[in-house]
Amino acid sequence: MRRIGVRSDAPQKHHIELLHYRQKSNWDCGVSCVLMVLPNKHRQHLTKNLSKICKSEGFNKSTWTIDLCYLLKKYEVQHVFYTVTIGVHEGYRGNSFYHQILTKDENRVKVKFRDASKNKIPVRKASISILHIIEQLLNGPIIILTNARLLYCDICKSNKISNELRKCLPWPTTYQGHYIVLCGYDIERQRVFYRNPSFGDHVCAMSVSTLEEARKSYGTDEDVIFIYK
Repeated sequence: MRRIGVRSDAPQKHHIELLHYRQKSNWDCGVSCVLMVLPNKHRQHLTKNLSKICKSEGFNKSTWTIDLCYLLKKYEVQHVFYTVTIGVHEGYRGNSFYHQILTKDENRVKVKFRDASKNKIPVRKASISILHIIEQLLNGPIIILTNARLLYCDICKSNKISNELRKCLPWPTTYQGHYIVLCGYDIERQRVFYRNPSFGDHVCAMSVSTLEEARKSYGTDEDVIFIYK
């Protein structure tokens, strides 16, 4: 892909300090990302009451992006949710990742999308450009849904082997949904910085092209949540 740039008055490098939170289970990456962007007082409340709140919010141990938005609204975090699919993508019924999830989650997810407006949760149907994402980081962090199998960290070399194998082998990559928090960029090196809740407390980095592939993988609906801090 071609190089991206930022407007002339924007810094060439930008980083947002976040308090890291490592996920405890295989289902809570999205909630862990929410914890990273919450003010400390709300973060402590959610941490202490996590199980109770997850049940009261209706998602228990199966989170969709719209669930994260309701959680952000609960703690009065200003945000906007962009997605290419309002509701549930009908094509996911045959997808192994979504098959069992859809059976128990579909009605809840559709209702939450339907009621988002009256609950003052901003949902926009749109495909967001990488430049828009980069420039938005000047306003706050971004929670983004990716295919974990396509993520790669230039610093810790995570997923290096699987990425190199994909270049050699012709079969498609299966989908494994995973939320991360974007927290900065480096235009000169064409990289973005992010925090991965499946890792310990450190900042990861990947190329803009890697992010594009991971966030636009079939299954993500290109879900992004812009956080305004």
